[in-house]
Amino acid sequence: MEKRVNKTKNDLAEKLDLPRDIVLDLPKITVTGDNEIVIENHKGVVAFNDDMIKVNTNSGIMCIYGKKFEILFMTGSTVNISGKFRSIEYEDNGKY
Repeated sequence: MEKRVNKTKNDLAEKLDLPRDIVLDLPKITVTGDNEIVIENHKGVVAFNDDMIKVNTNSGIMCIYGKKFEILFMTGSTVNISGKFRSIEYEDNGKY
């Protein structure tokens, strides 16, 4: 049922030329070089240390690996992170 609702939302966003990240409540990730990431539509920071950050999103837990991480700015729906990024991965959420 959830897949059907998401497909309908996706089709509607496409036909009305609306941003999918807003309609489907998906994270929007902007990476600038290898030293800044802005994540919009997040659901909270799950874990944070010098070399790893985990952020909850509707697409699952996003894991960011690297070093010297710092949260520059955080609101209810946006987080801005600096550091030296090595990789970004999603944890397996069992939906596949």
